[in-house]
This record gives sequence, structure tokens and C-alpha cells, in this order.
Amino acid sequence: MNKKIIIIAGATATGKTNLSIELAKIHHGSVVNFDSLLFYKELQIGTARPTVEEMSGIDHFLVGTDSISNPLNAKQFAERALKIIDERPENEPIFLVGGSGFYLQALLYGMYEDLSTPQSIREKSDKLYKEEGIEPFRDILNLHDHENYLRLHSNDHYRIRRAVEYFWTTNKPFSEAKKSHEGPSEKTKEILHKNWDCLTIYLDIPKEEHYEIIKKRTRLMIDMGLVDEVKNLLAQGFSGKEKPLESIGYKEVQAFLKCELTMEACEELIFISTRQLAKSQRTWFKGQKMSPLHPIKDRDLILKNVQQFLS
Repeated sequence: MNKKIIIIAGATATGKTNLSIELAKIHHGSVVNFDSLLFYKELQIGTARPTVEEMSGIDHFLVGTDSISNPLNAKQFAERALKIIDERPENEPIFLVGGSGFYLQALLYGMYEDLSTPQSIREKSDKLYKEEGIEPFRDILNLHDHENYLRLHSNDHYRIRRAVEYFWTTNKPFSEAKKSHEGPSEKTKEILHKNWDCLTIYLDIPKEEHYEIIKKRTRLMIDMGLVDEVKNLLAQGFSGKEKPLESIGYKEVQAFLKCELTMEACEELIFISTRQLAKSQRTWFKGQKMSPLHPIKDRDLILKNVQQFLS
């Protein structure tokens, strides 16, 4: 009997969490998260992590399991997620939920060849980043790997640096290595796991409507205590340079705490950065030829499609 896997994907703030919990309760399934920031136990408000009450009654995996001091990469995620899915009861539907397409791709299709970065290159990268920040790396991408320059969000320091380190190591654009692995379209590729039957639900919301949701969510995060969350993390001894703490919300609040931004400017910048992230996520998912569904207007259709898939 093949495992039934329902993928609920989409940009940030498109209702993935609510839908996954509703469907998991209806169909007695479990949820495996592939949103890269929900892995971390120290981060809650700024990641819109579902509460204990929301998750009650449903087994959730890879939510709040790791520390920001030891970030989880895509390969590690894929290995752990596969082990979790393999160990679940055969007749239990699995809801794979998140917005980090790269992590989903690693699980479904495997990783492209990942060359180890030579120590000299890593030291060169660390020195440049420490002295000048992320901008020189973005300049290098713009010149030598323009596709990744456009694709990678300016806050995604880890992947920007990784792409530059790859270029320094191979003298080839990182985007070429990815393309050789991805092929012309995800629809033409076969999932690695032959015993999986997959249904994909891609959630999307019209831009103006989505912007209003993002704006309200940003305000809610501030009201819920995002500033205090960041203060407490820094007081615990975290440097603020950990990869997860350079993500949207946490980075801007750190700038506010350093008096580099007013509270109003901080909130506005979080909103703008989240909007930009949503745009890049939307572009990625559309590139996988996924048909969009509205989380509210198409709810009945989604419920029907899942019911038919599972029966």
C-alpha cells in the first residue's frame, strides 16, 4: 500500500497552517513541517508558529525541534523528514506543510551535487562578511550569477553566501548546478520515493488581499511581543548573527534595538520584506507549474479533492 502524502505549499501568510490542521483532524493524519524557520524552538512570534492549543490532537513533526545555534540545512531536513514519514503507520495520511520550496525539493527529488567548500574559500567568505556584510556578496551574484541575484531574497544571507562560495570554488554560477539537477520542470521529474502517492495543494491569494493580511500579521507580531522575544534571545547569549536570527522580523527588530530604526520604520520594513519574500516564494512555486487555490474561496474544492485522493 502506497503512502498518501498531501503537500500544502504556498507563500508566507496564505493559510497553510490552519488548512493543514483542519485536514489532519478530518482525516486523522499527521503534519510534517517544511517551513525552515518553524524548526527552531527559540522562535515563536516572528515565525507565526502554531500554538500548542492549535496543534492539540495532531502529531506535528519538525516544529520547534532544533536550536538556532545549530541551523538545519536542506539535506539534514530531508533525511529526518523521510525517516519520520517511513515510521508513521502505513494507512495514516501525511500532510507536508510549508513555504520553503528548496527544502521540499530536497525531500521529493534529492539534492543536486553539493561540493564541499574549501577551507580557504570559507575563511575568505567569513572575513568579507564580517567586514562588509552581505552587500559585496550580492554584487558578486549580480555580476556572475544574475539569476540567483534576482531569485534570492536580500535577507537570505546563508544562500547568497553559499552561491558566491560555489562560484569562487568552481568559477560557475550556482544556478547552473541547480538547473542541471532540476531539469526543465518539476512535473517532468519523478519523486524519489516510489511508494508515495502525492497530492499538491498550492495556496495563493491575490496580491492586494495578501498585502493586507501581511500588514495585519506584522502588526499582530509586534503587539504579541516580538521585540521582547528578540531581547530575551539576545539576553540568553545569542549573538543575533545566527542564520535564523537574520530572518525577516528578527533582523529588523535587532536594528530597532540598536536605535538604527524607529518602531514605525521597523514595522514598515518587516512588512516590505515579508511582501518581497512572498513574491519570491510565489515565483518559485509558480515555476513548479502548480495551480493556485484560494484558502477560503476554494476551501470546499480543496476538501473535496483531498477526500477523493484519500478514498
